[in-house]
Amino acid sequence: MPLQIVHHPDYDAGFAVNHRFPMSKYKLLMEALRARGLAAPAALHTPAPAPASWLKLGHAADYVDQVIACTVPEKIEREIGFPVGPRVSLRAQLATGGTILAARLAFQHGIACNTAGGSHHARHEQGAGFCTFNDVAVASLVLLAEGAAANILVVDLDVHQGDGTADILRPNPHVFTFSMHGDRNYPVRKIASDLDIALPDGTGDAAYLERLEEILPQLSGRAHWDMVFYNAGVDVHAEDRLGRLSLSNDGLQARDETVIRHFRAQGIPVCGVIGGGYSTDVAALAARHAILFEVASRHA
Repeated sequence: MPLQIVHHPDYDAGFAVNHRFPMSKYKLLMEALRARGLAAPAALHTPAPAPASWLKLGHAADYVDQVIACTVPEKIEREIGFPVGPRVSLRAQLATGGTILAARLAFQHGIACNTAGGSHHARHEQGAGFCTFNDVAVASLVLLAEGAAANILVVDLDVHQGDGTADILRPNPHVFTFSMHGDRNYPVRKIASDLDIALPDGTGDAAYLERLEEILPQLSGRAHWDMVFYNAGVDVHAEDRLGRLSLSNDGLQARDETVIRHFRAQGIPVCGVIGGGYSTDVAALAARHAILFEVASRHA
């Protein structure tokens, strides 16, 4: 079967080409997926914006209202990294709705991926680090509230530590958060996940994959997981301007294969989100994000 993919054209909020956040990667990612024959029309899904009631499961009600009304205080906008106008607000609601939809498709098909998501720096009280709403945290709480899942695992392999996800989900005993990231990288003040592995600058493919292969069986032994959210950030790549872990394209492919194969072999649904990637060559960046979908399609 074709891989179930969730996408919306308004994931691209239309930033200037020289903005620090490469917003055009979402459009280019879909072009890359179509060029690779991965975006089968019958398996392509368009999300609706996440309603405020879902968003408030993970975020402070006043902050959610501010984002929806585009009245976020300037101080918080500076921490996010861009103004929250109508297109950014819509994009944040759509990306969160997209991860929730992808999770539901993963329950039905075993695996599904959102062409956005992984906004793991958005905390309970506010956004930060290019993240407005924390889609994975909100999706986890929606699934738990609906009774669709009893135990959820978050596997976050973005180069940056998943501080916002930890902040939102650490009070919840039904979600286990795991982050493997660069030690000397954003955020400076980290919020402890249930399990954090901090890697030194220059960690390459072999050492990275060896550590990952050690930890996955330990994660599987902690509980019977009903859902795995996999943040496949590509900012671990050697050519990413915000990451320093020195993985290659082959390393990214091996990483994604290792994670997805491990959990799908146990029959656990996997919901993939793309996470971070900040190269100035946005076409090359989109191609790196497409690796997740290429690997996932082999397990669909």
